[in-house]
Amino acid sequence: MATIRQYFETDFDYCLRVKVKYDFAGESFEGAVLYDASAKSAFVAFYFPGTVRTCEYFLEFLSSLNYGQTGLNLDGGIILPSAKQFPGQLQVKNVDPFSIHYRLFGDPSWRDLFSIHTNKRVFLYSEANLSQSNIEKLQAESNTIAHDLQFRSSEYASGRSQFEKPHAFISHDSRDKESIARPIALNLQRKLCPVWYDEFSLKLGENLRQSIEKGLKECKKCILILSPQFFANSGWGKKEFESIFTREILEETQLVLPIWCGVTKHQVYEYSPSLLNVKGVDWNSLGEDEVCRQIYLAVTSSP
Repeated sequence: MATIRQYFETDFDYCLRVKVKYDFAGESFEGAVLYDASAKSAFVAFYFPGTVRTCEYFLEFLSSLNYGQTGLNLDGGIILPSAKQFPGQLQVKNVDPFSIHYRLFGDPSWRDLFSIHTNKRVFLYSEANLSQSNIEKLQAESNTIAHDLQFRSSEYASGRSQFEKPHAFISHDSRDKESIARPIALNLQRKLCPVWYDEFSLKLGENLRQSIEKGLKECKKCILILSPQFFANSGWGKKEFESIFTREILEETQLVLPIWCGVTKHQVYEYSPSLLNVKGVDWNSLGEDEVCRQIYLAVTSSP
């Protein structure tokens, strides 16, 4: 099941996303300024970890946001909109000053994306749930300080994701999480291809084994990130591989999508000779976008 953090990171894929940090009440929160070229509008979104926050806390947070004066710090760079969702062309100039211009299909001229003004729309993604009456109160009071608020909690994520079964399971070693597994998970989610990925799919207190087994049984494909770290892991990675391999025998179908990450044919053979008979893709030579494109095609073309 998708989490509220996953939705925070993958919603609005038609927008250009500028990742920011915002300091408030002794904490630093992840945020994003989102530029919608079609609507010629920009808005902000923030993610709140932790399950204990009140309506009053969020109201104080909103009161601290003064448009044009709030100190948002760049964090993690810029994510371009999905090519599939963006209705036009982009020109990115990585010089000083950095600039992005856009031209919508049918529009004769190029425009500066960063000239789009931020409106008062604010999305709060929170692990903490509020009652419906508190959300109504928060929205009403935020209107008085010129904010148009949309509050999305883990309860919202639960209701939204109950109809989204994972299309693919990502099996990986934890040491490959930040550099490979997480980028794949986010890239596929932006392509509207839900995945089972532990960081997003496991909730606090949930049974690890049951959740993994459920994900392995429901997924159409298993993305297997083959790396030296994965081969050296005799724990969950090995168990996940054995489970999906058993399902392949049971269903007499091909489920594994191998991603080769700095490994040789000999290493793959030593781990599992049968994997050499399965066409994989090379992460290092093809890069994230092409690897994810091929994964997406393989997953969505399967019955």
